[in-house]
Amino acid sequence: MLFQTVGKPVPRKEGREKVTGEAKYVDDLTFPGMLHGVTVRSPIARGRIRRIEFTGDLPWREFTIVTAKDIPGENRVALITDEQPYLAAEFVNHPEEPVVLLAHPDKHLVEKARRAVRLDIEPLPAIFTLEAALAQEQIIWGDDNVIKSFLVEKGAVDSVWAEAAYIVEGEYRTGAQEQLYIETNGMIAIASPDEGVTVWGSMQCPYYVHKALLKAFPLGPEKIRVIQTETGGGFGGKEEYPSMIAGHAALLAWKSGKPVKMIYSRSEDMAATTKRHPSRTRIRAGTSNDGKLLALDIEFVIDGGAYPTLSSVVLSRGTIHAAGPYNCPNVRIRSKAVATNAPPHGAFRGFGAPQSIFALERHMNQLARAVGLTPEEFRRRNFLHTGETTATGQVIREAIGLEGLLDRALELSDYHRKRETFSKENETSPIKRGIGFATFLHGAGFTGSGERYLQSIAGVEATAEGQVRILVSSTEIGQGTNTILAQIVAETLGIGYDQVSVPRPDTSEVPNSGPTVASRTCMVVGKLVESAAIGLKLTLTNAGYDPSDFPTACSQYIAQYGPLKSFSQYEAPAGIYWDDDTYRGDAYGAFAWAVYVAEVAVDTVTFETSVNDFVALQEVGRVIHPVMAAGQIEGGVAQGIGFALHEKVVWDQGRMANSQMTNYIMPTSVDVPRIRVYFDETPYEYGPMGAKGLGELPIDGPAPAVLNAIEEAIGVPVNEIPLTAEQLMQTVMRSEVRAVETGVA
Repeated sequence: MLFQTVGKPVPRKEGREKVTGEAKYVDDLTFPGMLHGVTVRSPIARGRIRRIEFTGDLPWREFTIVTAKDIPGENRVALITDEQPYLAAEFVNHPEEPVVLLAHPDKHLVEKARRAVRLDIEPLPAIFTLEAALAQEQIIWGDDNVIKSFLVEKGAVDSVWAEAAYIVEGEYRTGAQEQLYIETNGMIAIASPDEGVTVWGSMQCPYYVHKALLKAFPLGPEKIRVIQTETGGGFGGKEEYPSMIAGHAALLAWKSGKPVKMIYSRSEDMAATTKRHPSRTRIRAGTSNDGKLLALDIEFVIDGGAYPTLSSVVLSRGTIHAAGPYNCPNVRIRSKAVATNAPPHGAFRGFGAPQSIFALERHMNQLARAVGLTPEEFRRRNFLHTGETTATGQVIREAIGLEGLLDRALELSDYHRKRETFSKENETSPIKRGIGFATFLHGAGFTGSGERYLQSIAGVEATAEGQVRILVSSTEIGQGTNTILAQIVAETLGIGYDQVSVPRPDTSEVPNSGPTVASRTCMVVGKLVESAAIGLKLTLTNAGYDPSDFPTACSQYIAQYGPLKSFSQYEAPAGIYWDDDTYRGDAYGAFAWAVYVAEVAVDTVTFETSVNDFVALQEVGRVIHPVMAAGQIEGGVAQGIGFALHEKVVWDQGRMANSQMTNYIMPTSVDVPRIRVYFDETPYEYGPMGAKGLGELPIDGPAPAVLNAIEEAIGVPVNEIPLTAEQLMQTVMRSEVRAVETGVA
């Protein structure tokens, strides 16, 4: 099928404004009489608030001061379980928990005032690790510290251990990771009982913020308005947290009667907001003598922090992805999200899947070694095929060819030759080189019944001049939303790409097309705008106008009938069914599939690891914009390398101790190799023009591919990330000690 716009590298819709500096981010905006707001936060992990003191020689009467008692509605951030308060009233449950809000016209004076507020908090015992939470050293959540748990079962795991020729057990850990978007969180609010509440800010999900503000203020939905400003990145970190800062800005505006701006510093943003959930995965797997998987028994635990926020859905996705792209007749996945006294962990690109996929792909290599097969041959013998079922019982209906993807990725990376060459060179060189890979999948869209629950709506509106506006709340955060949606609509209507525009998301003007998360924008929202565009075309045809002369048809229709709009609401593809009670069925409408290959060099003197080559091959359905799609993969791989080797969050009594870019180390251009991106396009029947989601997929594969390559280089298994030079040195030294003790050396 030939396309005019889809599949072409058209200019980004917002590109010119961004490169010329015309784009307006929230901190570029100002309003007459605007105040500057700040947050006073808890210095300790857990305790009872005894009193708040306003000290120092400051004109305190000039300040707007908000505490929990000033909240006109409910002191709960509406999300899933609505457990997190906007402001701590009696108890604090994590460091950096908001307690007091201040606002003043002078942003320097309000910062001085923040430091002059003294919180007298009686400390209470706190817990800081998964192990402490599971051991119930203190009960800080519910009866057992468990925020959420899931059980996925397929077959009968316990019935096959006796017949397994090989049984391999392993434990794998991943650390927290900071999203590190280029623009920190920020909001501006105006609020009054008469005019309602309007907020402008950096966000991914305007209707999440809208829902949260409805809880905090005694107003109807029409009196709450949320407008996304230009947003400098999100990666999940601006999914749920903007509801918190929007509420804070609006509370200060409500009490002061003036506009209030709140912009976090980098340090505050890193210390106080959400991160990727730390995890621990334990796997027991059994195989037949010829290397066929017989059973996978997986325990997956994540650290949710002090409040549930999105931990239940992060846990859900991580659980469902834990068995990977493999056909195993007997699977049991037991998962838990537990509470600790750290700031709540939340959404981050991949949403739980990077943690569980890391564990499985490391374990697959251990299984291959036990059976006596190469990593690639072991996987070939266990790949899923069309007609087979995943761990949740989902029948794979789409055509997949994981063997072909694996063969192509290994060929593109020159895997076999390099593996042989490195093995010989490593005998004499202090620089040990290795090559490793990971095979994986990622589901696009909300898990299970999520999309049915959302019932997302998208629309298109034509003008009398033949221009078309796309009406969605899906946000442009740098990933290309506006561009790809415009390509889809232009292609559907047979008009020029320049004739299509995407207005800024504003809850007073656009329908709720759902959150900009979960690799759903292209596949789910893109399909909705495609359907809406088809509906608009049919409207013209049914009214007797010729849509091939689009401007004329629009002009004549609007002159006779008025506004020309078309909307489409989500309907699940035929045959898709999910049971929330048993956690079985079709977890996702479609999966993207991938094989990533990493080449590394390990200096055995300094224990520094460099990634020298990276091949990323994926099947993602139709590629709408080849340049931006490749950019998504490159960015995800870079983040994945950081997750694997560099980005270590240092915790001190529940507080992030390295909340600056000078001591939180992320990979730079020097640390990232050339990333060679390749696509295999198999159009998906229910995606726009055949497209699936791809935004989260590339974060899943780099860490296990890199760690598999490191083990190949040094011969020592490494099962915890981030694997910094210090961590690697300790791992190697422990291995050498064990070798001496067991007489293996």
